[in-house]
Amino acid sequence: FTHNPHSLFLQVNHRCPPGVTIASIKVMMSDVCVFVPVSPAAERLRYILGEDDDMPNPTLFTEMDTLQQDGDELEWKESARWVKFEEKVEDGGERWSKPHVSTLSLHSLFELRTCLQTGTVVLDLEGYSLPQIVDEIIERQIDEGMLSPDLREKISFVLLRKHRHQTKKPIHRSLADMGKASGGGARHAHSRSMNDIADTLSTDQLRNKFMKKIPRDAEASNVLVGEVDFLDKPFVAFVRLAQATTLGGLTEVPVPTRFLFILLGPTGKAKSYNQIGRAIATLMVDDLFSDVAYKARDREDLIAGIDEFLDEVIVLPPGEWDPKIRIEPPKKVPTADKRLEKSVHSLNELGQPNGTAGGSGGHAEDEEMFCGGLFLDMKRKLPWFPSDFYEGFHIQSISAVLFIYLGCITNAITFGGLLGDATDNYQGVMESFLGTALSGTVFCMFSGQPLIILSSTGPILIFEKLLFEFSKNNGIDYMELRLWIGIHSCIQCFLLVATDASYIIKYMTRFTEEGFSSLISFIFISDAIKKMVSHTQYYPINTDFKPDYVTAYKCECLPLLSPSPYSSTSKTVSYSLPSYLDWSQLSKKECVKYGGSLVGNTCKYVPDLALMSFILFFGTYSMTVSLKKFKFSRYFPTKLRKLISDFSIFMAIMTFVGLDRLIGLKTPKLIVPTEFKPTRPDRGWIVLPFGKNPWWVYLASFVPALLVTILIFMDQQISAVIVNRKENKLRKGCGYHLDLFWVGVLMAVCSFLGLPWYVAATVISIAHIDSLKMESESSAPGEQPQFLGVREQRLTGILVFVLTGVSIFLAPVLQFIPMPVLYGVFLYMGVASLSGIQFWERIKLYMMPSKYQPDFPFLRHVPLRRVHLFTLVQIICLAVLWVLKSTVLAILFPVMILGLLVVRKMLDMVFSQHDLAWIDDILPGKDKKKDKKKGDKDDTKKKDKKKGRADDSKDKVRNVKIYCHQLAGLEQKKPG
Repeated sequence: FTHNPHSLFLQVNHRCPPGVTIASIKVMMSDVCVFVPVSPAAERLRYILGEDDDMPNPTLFTEMDTLQQDGDELEWKESARWVKFEEKVEDGGERWSKPHVSTLSLHSLFELRTCLQTGTVVLDLEGYSLPQIVDEIIERQIDEGMLSPDLREKISFVLLRKHRHQTKKPIHRSLADMGKASGGGARHAHSRSMNDIADTLSTDQLRNKFMKKIPRDAEASNVLVGEVDFLDKPFVAFVRLAQATTLGGLTEVPVPTRFLFILLGPTGKAKSYNQIGRAIATLMVDDLFSDVAYKARDREDLIAGIDEFLDEVIVLPPGEWDPKIRIEPPKKVPTADKRLEKSVHSLNELGQPNGTAGGSGGHAEDEEMFCGGLFLDMKRKLPWFPSDFYEGFHIQSISAVLFIYLGCITNAITFGGLLGDATDNYQGVMESFLGTALSGTVFCMFSGQPLIILSSTGPILIFEKLLFEFSKNNGIDYMELRLWIGIHSCIQCFLLVATDASYIIKYMTRFTEEGFSSLISFIFISDAIKKMVSHTQYYPINTDFKPDYVTAYKCECLPLLSPSPYSSTSKTVSYSLPSYLDWSQLSKKECVKYGGSLVGNTCKYVPDLALMSFILFFGTYSMTVSLKKFKFSRYFPTKLRKLISDFSIFMAIMTFVGLDRLIGLKTPKLIVPTEFKPTRPDRGWIVLPFGKNPWWVYLASFVPALLVTILIFMDQQISAVIVNRKENKLRKGCGYHLDLFWVGVLMAVCSFLGLPWYVAATVISIAHIDSLKMESESSAPGEQPQFLGVREQRLTGILVFVLTGVSIFLAPVLQFIPMPVLYGVFLYMGVASLSGIQFWERIKLYMMPSKYQPDFPFLRHVPLRRVHLFTLVQIICLAVLWVLKSTVLAILFPVMILGLLVVRKMLDMVFSQHDLAWIDDILPGKDKKKDKKKGDKDDTKKKDKKKGRADDSKDKVRNVKIYCHQLAGLEQKKPG
């Protein structure tokens, strides 16, 4: 039996009852096991690797040394090394090659297999020094008759020669390498003779900078190959030490050795020996074979490991490619588990609902009780609460705070100004700043997903505008009506939380997510461009200005309709100025103020502020994109590239703020309130609930509150689903119910204070996550940095909103930031949030010929015409949403989001479940119901897995015997 729950290997080596065959046993157990045809080698490996260990095997550093003639002396010279990929000493001997994928000849693998079959294999050898290990190997070969006793001294002499590692550095080095100490050891510690291997580690070994590329718990496997003239047949040995032991100068780096492979043979086959050495070295850094090497019990287990490796080997025919080309390391490689399983992903795995992204979704079925989802969210998040603060102390958090802070204050100023225009300054920039700071701080402190950023949204702005106009036209106090709508909406949010209404997010598949997030991204992009285009209206470019005629240009202020040299009219007006002012001395603003008229052909001249604004706008965006990608550059050390990438947005903003100050043009600047007081003088900070409206308004406000609740619920939950998607690798789980609870509380608080309402901002939240992504720091040479997840914490969000609140005191500093620079940040947010969206990639396929299309997984399994049809449906839905949000009907926006769920449900009638599994997600509840017997077995299996218990092999054998007896009719007892 194996420990793989998806397959069963059955070997009948006892006498079965009459009538029982292997076929009948398979039929009997078809509802329990899935038989997968696998090779004997794979089955043996499953048996070897079946038991899960608590501790994973250490990473192996493999070094290959070849025997060289140095004058009259022999020495071992390092020729290649592996951590994950191969690095070869170049022919000049002055540098290491670029890490690359090892390309092996098939013949060398078969020869290696023969070497392990015929050579000496010693497992778990108690070794404390290289001389003792060598003596043990030689003694075993002599005892087995594989080596003549008179060759003992010669073999020992050769194997104990000194090792010369690759240490020589070129005279001319790059700036990035300056100051680095040379690694390796050319000078060895004291030993029995100058030509013997060192017994202890040298200073150069201990100072080797290459140790930064190797994990701390790593162990070494040493490969020694060479040719000698006193052997007539190869001397082969594979040794696994019981405990990893430091063997002096054997290894380039101070890493204890666990494995040794020795191959000495007759002269004339040095190239073949070298290829065999590269083959075993490549196998030792293979994840699956290294596990086999650690757990092998005998020679046959190692042979099975090689056979499994051969099963997965892909041969490139000669003449079809250039073997001199070194293959670049892949960005991502499959794990050893996937290789061993050899199973196809099921539709259920491909179509996992997004409601479970990032941990338990906290849905209604999680716990059948009142407010069960809310309690589960609190239970899930409380253990992480302390780490949510101390994990935020990282330099990456500083760049994230600066980036999101600038985005938030720009958004607050923009929406604050629009709200002021829409509500006659009942809500303005000051209320927007205060509301953003209060709501964001409370939400980040206590919510279930603190990575979400709260902000005002377009549909809420439209609702506020319509509500103000309704109140004004019907003689109803706007602020009091708004307060009661907020109270009703808060109560409705509480009801949604109590009834676990967040269960609906299980039906929000990729189709709904991508449609919503793409719409918000396009809104950010279009708004940024619209604001820049509007600058050409306020600051037009004077195309009629001719420098040669500058002496003829003038502009002067004259009384309105008074005689002038530029006009034939002779009418006069009675406008009068104070006695101490003269019309000719007035400025442009003063002339308009006192009713004067600007006359002249240069009166409309302004500096080219529009052009300068576009330079700042596109310059900020382009520099941010370039610096963000700088971490993938080849220049400068890794840490510096990472630092530049993290602070790319801040550096771009500072660069173009400095450029604006250097040029000195009066470009539009960020305007921040300087006094802490309501925007409208006749209102206070507290809104009273009674006294200004009829009593029926308090009850009737339930109806518009219902629309606000739907809007907030859909906007909040879709944004939360996008943030919690499994691609972000969030480990602390989500909290849909807890998030909605605090949004409802903040609705009521902001209503009492007369502040705007806030909900999750999709684009800014995605930007927040993007700025906090973590990648592996110490990786093997050539290995691409692996995405580890997101730095989940509450500190960055809290700091962003605290800074937003104190921005009124930072007005002297913030007033130097040009608005076009912040619009460039908006453009970057919108474009960056589109990256990684499959919908956007599928749109680009329309413009690509088939031969140039990327190798997306869904294109391998779904016909292109079906992909285009699915994309077309999404484009139509996006266009409808775009038109809707641009009209007065934008208040129905949340209902249209619900309509996306209906459209997605209808797609089940157009597309097969197989196609939807690859280009979208399968809706829950599509699988056929299992019978009760199988359901009980699945439940039992889940409970056993949760408790960490595994069935013993003897129990499994006993169960099969019982099945045999049942089939034969000899026993009616139900199997245990």
